Amino acid sequence: MSKEKASENAAIRLSLYLRYLKEMREETRISSEQLAEFLGTSGARVRKDLSYFGQFGTPSKGYRVGKLREGISKALGLDRVWPIALVGVGKLGRVLLNNLAFEKSRFHIQVGFDVNPNKIGKTVAGVKIYHPYQMPKIIRKQKIHIGMITAPAEAAQESADLLVISGIKGIFNFSSAGVVVPSYVKLKNVDFTSQLEVITCYIVNDQRFHLSRGN
Repeated sequence: MSKEKASENAAIRLSLYLRYLKEMREETRISSEQLAEFLGTSGARVRKDLSYFGQFGTPSKGYRVGKLREGISKALGLDRVWPIALVGVGKLGRVLLNNLAFEKSRFHIQVGFDVNPNKIGKTVAGVKIYHPYQMPKIIRKQKIHIGMITAPAEAAQESADLLVISGIKGIFNFSSAGVVVPSYVKLKNVDFTSQLEVITCYIVNDQRFHLSRGN
Protein backbone atom coordinates (compact mmCIF):
# COMPACT_ATOMS: atom_id res chain seq x y z
CA MET A 1 0.00 0.00 0.00
CA SER A 2 1.14 3.53 -0.72
CA LYS A 3 2.57 5.50 2.22
CA GLU A 4 0.02 8.18 1.41
CA LYS A 5 -3.21 7.43 3.28
CA ALA A 6 -6.19 6.54 1.11
CA SER A 7 -9.40 8.50 1.65
CA GLU A 8 -12.74 6.93 2.49
CA ASN A 9 -14.01 7.99 -0.94
CA ALA A 10 -11.14 6.08 -2.56
CA ALA A 11 -12.23 2.93 -0.73
CA ILE A 12 -15.83 3.48 -1.85
CA ARG A 13 -14.72 3.85 -5.47
CA LEU A 14 -12.60 0.72 -5.13
CA SER A 15 -15.72 -1.22 -4.18
CA LEU A 16 -17.53 0.17 -7.24
CA TYR A 17 -14.61 -0.75 -9.53
CA LEU A 18 -14.85 -4.31 -8.22
CA ARG A 19 -18.57 -4.53 -9.01
CA TYR A 20 -17.87 -3.50 -12.58
CA LEU A 21 -14.96 -5.92 -12.96
CA LYS A 22 -17.07 -8.86 -11.75
CA GLU A 23 -19.12 -8.54 -14.95
CA MET A 24 -16.04 -8.96 -17.16
CA ARG A 25 -14.05 -12.00 -18.30
CA GLU A 26 -10.86 -12.62 -16.33
CA GLU A 27 -8.49 -12.80 -19.31
CA THR A 28 -9.50 -9.47 -20.82
CA ARG A 29 -7.74 -6.17 -20.22
CA ILE A 30 -9.26 -2.90 -19.11
CA SER A 31 -7.85 0.61 -19.10
CA SER A 32 -8.14 3.19 -16.36
CA GLU A 33 -10.16 5.30 -18.81
CA GLN A 34 -12.73 2.50 -19.20
CA LEU A 35 -13.10 2.20 -15.44
CA ALA A 36 -13.34 5.98 -15.19
CA GLU A 37 -16.12 6.11 -17.75
CA PHE A 38 -18.14 3.58 -15.77
CA LEU A 39 -17.87 5.65 -12.59
CA GLY A 40 -18.03 9.07 -14.20
CA THR A 41 -14.58 10.11 -13.06
CA SER A 42 -11.15 10.54 -14.68
CA GLY A 43 -8.50 8.01 -15.62
CA ALA A 44 -6.05 9.90 -13.41
CA ARG A 45 -8.37 9.44 -10.44
CA VAL A 46 -8.64 5.70 -11.09
CA ARG A 47 -4.86 5.35 -11.30
CA LYS A 48 -4.48 7.36 -8.09
CA ASP A 49 -7.03 5.21 -6.28
CA LEU A 50 -5.30 2.00 -7.32
CA SER A 51 -1.85 3.34 -6.39
CA TYR A 52 -2.91 3.59 -2.74
CA PHE A 53 -3.19 -0.18 -2.52
CA GLY A 54 -0.30 -1.51 -4.62
CA GLN A 55 0.73 -2.35 -8.17
CA PHE A 56 -1.98 -3.94 -10.30
CA GLY A 57 -0.30 -3.76 -13.69
CA THR A 58 1.06 -1.24 -16.17
CA PRO A 59 -1.42 1.62 -16.70
CA SER A 60 -0.14 2.27 -20.24
CA LYS A 61 -0.97 -1.33 -21.24
CA GLY A 62 -4.17 -1.62 -19.25
CA TYR A 63 -4.95 -3.99 -16.39
CA ARG A 64 -5.65 -7.69 -16.64
CA VAL A 65 -9.18 -8.03 -15.26
CA GLY A 66 -8.55 -11.20 -13.24
CA LYS A 67 -5.46 -9.82 -11.52
CA LEU A 68 -7.05 -6.44 -10.87
CA ARG A 69 -10.17 -8.05 -9.45
CA GLU A 70 -8.08 -10.23 -7.15
CA GLY A 71 -5.95 -7.28 -6.02
CA ILE A 72 -8.92 -5.03 -5.27
CA SER A 73 -10.69 -7.85 -3.40
CA LYS A 74 -7.63 -8.27 -1.20
CA ALA A 75 -7.34 -4.51 -0.64
CA LEU A 76 -10.98 -4.47 0.49
CA GLY A 77 -10.37 -7.38 2.85
CA LEU A 78 -12.57 -9.71 0.83
CA ASP A 79 -10.04 -12.52 0.89
CA ARG A 80 -11.45 -13.55 4.28
CA VAL A 81 -14.78 -13.90 6.10
CA TRP A 82 -15.79 -11.09 8.47
CA PRO A 83 -17.97 -12.12 11.43
CA ILE A 84 -20.16 -9.37 12.90
CA ALA A 85 -21.55 -8.73 16.39
CA LEU A 86 -25.08 -7.29 16.46
CA VAL A 87 -26.26 -5.26 19.47
CA GLY A 88 -30.03 -4.92 19.68
CA VAL A 89 -32.32 -7.65 18.38
CA GLY A 90 -35.43 -5.56 17.73
CA LYS A 91 -37.26 -5.20 14.42
CA LEU A 92 -34.29 -3.85 12.47
CA GLY A 93 -31.91 -6.27 14.15
CA ARG A 94 -34.09 -9.19 13.10
CA VAL A 95 -34.22 -7.93 9.53
CA LEU A 96 -30.42 -7.87 9.44
CA LEU A 97 -30.21 -11.30 11.03
CA ASN A 98 -32.57 -12.72 8.42
CA ASN A 99 -30.93 -10.96 5.49
CA LEU A 100 -29.65 -13.67 3.16
CA ALA A 101 -27.18 -11.23 1.63
CA PHE A 102 -24.95 -11.69 4.65
CA GLU A 103 -24.79 -15.41 4.03
CA LYS A 104 -23.80 -14.93 0.39
CA SER A 105 -21.08 -12.38 1.02
CA ARG A 106 -17.92 -12.22 3.10
CA PHE A 107 -19.87 -10.64 5.96
CA HIS A 108 -22.14 -12.49 8.34
CA ILE A 109 -23.65 -11.80 11.75
CA GLN A 110 -22.14 -14.37 14.08
CA VAL A 111 -23.50 -13.33 17.46
CA GLY A 112 -26.26 -11.10 18.84
CA PHE A 113 -26.70 -9.19 22.12
CA ASP A 114 -29.85 -7.88 23.79
CA VAL A 115 -30.96 -6.93 27.32
CA ASN A 116 -34.44 -8.44 26.90
CA PRO A 117 -34.56 -11.58 29.09
CA ASN A 118 -37.06 -13.12 26.66
CA LYS A 119 -34.45 -13.02 23.91
CA ILE A 120 -31.31 -14.00 25.83
CA GLY A 121 -30.34 -17.61 25.19
CA LYS A 122 -32.63 -17.85 22.17
CA THR A 123 -31.50 -18.37 18.58
CA VAL A 124 -32.66 -16.06 15.79
CA ALA A 125 -31.88 -17.03 12.18
CA GLY A 126 -29.22 -19.41 13.48
CA VAL A 127 -27.56 -16.74 15.65
CA LYS A 128 -27.48 -17.10 19.44
CA ILE A 129 -28.43 -14.07 21.53
CA TYR A 130 -26.49 -13.14 24.69
CA HIS A 131 -26.69 -10.47 27.39
CA PRO A 132 -24.42 -7.47 26.63
CA TYR A 133 -22.33 -8.07 29.77
CA GLN A 134 -20.94 -11.15 28.00
CA MET A 135 -19.80 -9.05 25.05
CA PRO A 136 -16.06 -8.65 25.84
CA LYS A 137 -15.51 -12.35 26.48
CA ILE A 138 -17.47 -13.58 23.46
CA ILE A 139 -16.21 -11.02 20.94
CA ARG A 140 -12.57 -11.58 21.90
CA LYS A 141 -12.96 -15.36 21.87
CA GLN A 142 -14.60 -15.35 18.43
CA LYS A 143 -12.16 -12.73 17.07
CA ILE A 144 -14.88 -10.38 15.84
CA HIS A 145 -13.78 -6.96 14.57
CA ILE A 146 -17.05 -5.44 13.29
CA GLY A 147 -20.07 -4.41 15.35
CA MET A 148 -23.56 -3.22 14.41
CA ILE A 149 -25.76 -1.18 16.73
CA THR A 150 -29.52 -1.52 16.26
CA ALA A 151 -30.35 -0.83 19.89
CA PRO A 152 -32.73 1.98 20.95
CA ALA A 153 -31.29 5.51 20.90
CA GLU A 154 -30.95 5.66 24.69
CA ALA A 155 -28.77 2.54 24.67
CA ALA A 156 -26.64 3.42 21.64
CA GLN A 157 -23.67 5.01 23.45
CA GLU A 158 -23.47 2.27 26.06
CA SER A 159 -23.58 -0.30 23.25
CA ALA A 160 -20.75 1.49 21.45
CA ASP A 161 -18.69 1.66 24.65
CA LEU A 162 -19.07 -2.08 25.20
CA LEU A 163 -18.09 -2.83 21.61
CA VAL A 164 -14.97 -0.68 21.95
CA ILE A 165 -14.01 -2.33 25.25
CA SER A 166 -14.46 -5.70 23.54
CA GLY A 167 -11.86 -4.82 20.90
CA ILE A 168 -14.16 -3.99 17.99
CA LYS A 169 -12.38 -1.99 15.26
CA GLY A 170 -15.34 -0.84 13.16
CA ILE A 171 -18.93 0.05 14.10
CA PHE A 172 -22.06 0.54 12.01
CA ASN A 173 -24.49 2.61 14.06
CA PHE A 174 -28.07 2.18 12.84
CA SER A 175 -29.43 3.98 15.90
CA SER A 176 -30.96 7.44 15.54
CA ALA A 177 -28.62 8.66 18.27
CA GLY A 178 -25.06 9.71 17.56
CA VAL A 179 -22.29 7.90 19.40
CA VAL A 180 -18.71 8.81 20.28
CA VAL A 181 -15.85 6.35 19.84
CA PRO A 182 -12.04 6.62 20.01
CA SER A 183 -10.23 7.76 16.87
CA TYR A 184 -8.79 4.27 16.32
CA VAL A 185 -12.31 2.84 15.82
CA LYS A 186 -13.97 3.41 12.45
CA LEU A 187 -17.56 4.62 12.88
CA LYS A 188 -20.28 4.74 10.23
CA ASN A 189 -23.64 6.23 11.17
CA VAL A 190 -26.46 4.79 9.07
CA ASP A 191 -29.49 7.02 9.56
CA PHE A 192 -32.27 6.11 7.11
CA THR A 193 -34.27 9.23 7.95
CA SER A 194 -31.34 11.52 7.18
CA GLN A 195 -30.71 9.73 3.90
CA LEU A 196 -34.36 10.10 2.91
CA GLU A 197 -34.16 13.81 3.78
CA VAL A 198 -31.16 14.15 1.45
CA ILE A 199 -33.19 12.60 -1.37
CA THR A 200 -36.23 14.80 -0.73
CA CYS A 201 -33.96 17.85 -0.62
CA TYR A 202 -32.65 17.01 -4.09
CA ILE A 203 -36.18 16.42 -5.39
CA VAL A 204 -37.59 19.64 -3.94
CA ASN A 205 -34.71 21.78 -5.14
CA ASP A 206 -34.76 20.17 -8.57
CA GLN A 207 -38.45 21.05 -8.87
CA ARG A 208 -37.75 24.62 -7.79
CA PHE A 209 -34.96 24.82 -10.35
CA HIS A 210 -37.30 23.80 -13.17
CA LEU A 211 -40.03 26.15 -11.95
CA SER A 212 -37.61 29.07 -11.84
CA ARG A 213 -36.53 28.31 -15.40
CA GLY A 214 -40.13 28.39 -16.53
CA ASN A 215 -40.81 31.84 -15.01
